[in-house]
Amino acid sequence: MAEAPRTTEPPQPAEPLTVLVTGATGTTGSRVAARLAALGHTVRAASRRGGTGHGAVAPAAPVSRVRFDWYDPDTHADALRGADRAYLVPPVAEPEPVAVMGPFLERARAAGVTRVALLSSSAIEAGGPGVGQVHQLLTDSGLFEEWSVLRPSWFMQNFTGDHLHADSIRRDGVLTTATGTGRVGFVDADDIAAVAARALTDPLPPGPDLVVTGPEALSYADVAAVVGRVTGRAVRHRAVPPDALAARLTGGGMPAAFAELLAALDDGIGRGAEDRVTDTVERVTGVRPRSFARMYREAYASSRSTATAPSR
Repeated sequence: MAEAPRTTEPPQPAEPLTVLVTGATGTTGSRVAARLAALGHTVRAASRRGGTGHGAVAPAAPVSRVRFDWYDPDTHADALRGADRAYLVPPVAEPEPVAVMGPFLERARAAGVTRVALLSSSAIEAGGPGVGQVHQLLTDSGLFEEWSVLRPSWFMQNFTGDHLHADSIRRDGVLTTATGTGRVGFVDADDIAAVAARALTDPLPPGPDLVVTGPEALSYADVAAVVGRVTGRAVRHRAVPPDALAARLTGGGMPAAFAELLAALDDGIGRGAEDRVTDTVERVTGVRPRSFARMYREAYASSRSTATAPSR
């Protein structure tokens, strides 16, 4: 069956909104900013550099780019100026983001923000470690009457661009994980952004806890097979024990604690922790989520087109 056209627009508020998008140069933030701008909303695209990022998706309309650092309260007031709503990407590699984000959420409420959408993970429930504590704060604090927590599965974009898996595919034709035969409902970052845009602009938020997946659960061997068919290369999945994966990542320069965390998450996948799909994308946006095969085929074609384009 052919996939549905990937065009849908949420019903819009009577007046355009001003939305603060943190992490606006990142994988989801750049896409959320682009969608909101295309819908005519004022976007305050916040990042530590305050300028354009790596360009995952270029905004379809001008946005106001502001410098923002979770750890520098002096940047918060300007980022929040005039904002009605906010997309929140937690600080990267922060083990206790609630200590940093809690005071900011209070400032956001005082500044007039009425609704927030928090990016979390399908692997972390409310009350869990890390961003799970921020999720719990939104649940318990009453700071905002309207809020949503997006808990996406693992990104399809992990196999494109400059991600570790993508680099390994290009270099060796090998995907090395500790997932065994475990499956994941890999999700396209564009679909995450579509859900986030609806969570921020719909008349009512679509729900407080949104587990966001793609349309099918795939093992890493399944992923390797798709990549091989698209690229015409031999690509295989190499399964290793969690401790071997952690040692491999540490040997590549990754901090030991983070390498052990990734290995533990892989082990969880091997035990079935991410073997699920949800209807969140279609229920919230009205469009079926993009399959991994389609995403990779389109990303690969785009990369080849870029590589062969004549210089000017």
